[in-house]
Amino acid sequence: MKKLYIGGQWVDAAGQQTLPVINPSTGAIFDHVARGSQEDINDAIAAARGALQGAWGQTTALQRGRWLTQLGQKILENLGTLTELEAKDTGKPLATARNDVTVLARYFEFYGTAADKVHGEVIPFERDYAVTLMREPLGITAHIIPWNYPAQMIGRSVAPALAMGNATILKPAEDTCLSALFVASLAQQVGLPDGAFNVVTGLGEEVGAALASHPEIDFISFTGSNEVGTAIQKACAHRPVKCVLELGGKSPQIVFEDVNADRAIPIIARAIVQNAGQTCTAGSRLLVQKSIYEDFVARLAEVFKKLQAGSYDMDLDCGPLMNQKQLQRVENYIQQAKDAGIPVIAQGRIHPEAPKSGFYVAPIMFGPVPTQDPLALEEVFGPVLSVMAFEDEADAIRIANATDYGLVAGVWTENGARQQRVARAVRAGQIFINAYGAGGGVELPFGGTKRSGHGREKGLLALEEVSSPKTVVHYFGE
Repeated sequence: MKKLYIGGQWVDAAGQQTLPVINPSTGAIFDHVARGSQEDINDAIAAARGALQGAWGQTTALQRGRWLTQLGQKILENLGTLTELEAKDTGKPLATARNDVTVLARYFEFYGTAADKVHGEVIPFERDYAVTLMREPLGITAHIIPWNYPAQMIGRSVAPALAMGNATILKPAEDTCLSALFVASLAQQVGLPDGAFNVVTGLGEEVGAALASHPEIDFISFTGSNEVGTAIQKACAHRPVKCVLELGGKSPQIVFEDVNADRAIPIIARAIVQNAGQTCTAGSRLLVQKSIYEDFVARLAEVFKKLQAGSYDMDLDCGPLMNQKQLQRVENYIQQAKDAGIPVIAQGRIHPEAPKSGFYVAPIMFGPVPTQDPLALEEVFGPVLSVMAFEDEADAIRIANATDYGLVAGVWTENGARQQRVARAVRAGQIFINAYGAGGGVELPFGGTKRSGHGREKGLLALEEVSSPKTVVHYFGE
């Protein structure tokens, strides 16, 4: 049974309750984690406050960076163990889990080497004044991360906050806590001061709500549903404190008639089946120009027919969905589409040796999907691709912008002028041209528009989000 990590100590939950850890590949319980509560959050905040007032608060940026860099190295030294843990906990194929852990290490490396390179500014002002702008840590930061990419999200959310000198409290999703707790043990090994990094596991409505409403939290980052994100923003507004929210997407892949199909087709297929489609950036809408629709879609369908889902250790195209609730949700979308008469273009299969008790869905491709159908507008969060046709550039932009989300988009064309026009016209926080995804994209600022949220993670912009500018005005005249 896994304990909480608070103030550099491994402790039981105050209420002595636990939560089961279920392997999505089999549906079986294989461990338990502590079920934290308001009391545990209070203890974590006290530990974080103590760290800021003690050794962590006195640490130089250089030393913070060294600790984070060492932590990244420790993660790589334990790559095999963490990969197996992440794959079993989430159900994702081993190759995907290995990539996620490698990216986790890269986050700590990137922000470790950036920690002592956050510079201030000198602002020209009136005679006899010296004005400087510096950046300071916000204080105690809370990080509520989702179940789909737990390893990557630890680095994406916590590493920049630590680099800036904040004391952090991480609340992993109740379904996937094991990577966070293992990373905490590695942080302990490299000597990160007690209280700088705390991990409290538990239910969102208990631990997450306690974090979001606590008066001593100075910042919250959250990745998850619109409903919970809205509740967190309301809680932040009451104090008020800053929050960064990433709330999902319905990302379009826009394919024009001059596409390099040989390059595009495997990337488009991978963009919807990666992590069984349980990805905020999944390329879940495929918009194809009518002049090439039949041929392009037929070629992609041949790829889809070969896709397979199976247990994490089979290392196939897809693992299982996260849990029974998620499985039922995705199956409902598929059935609704079939009931509405939307044609199935192609479907992969569940491998016959996949455990019958696992939460599997075969990758499926629908089309043409009406642009106002739920399958075209709502985030399914499964390996379900919606295919639509468009007439021309203006029509493609109209369809691409027709959802409430605006996270990522892909543009496939060899026309340089069109690339720029469409990239500027589509409302999304990140646009890929003749590509999709960036292997973690640690260096690339990431976040959404519209209902996909606000604020930016990744890259150097993340350091600005987790710090506060201070203007110092010095009069030195007589």
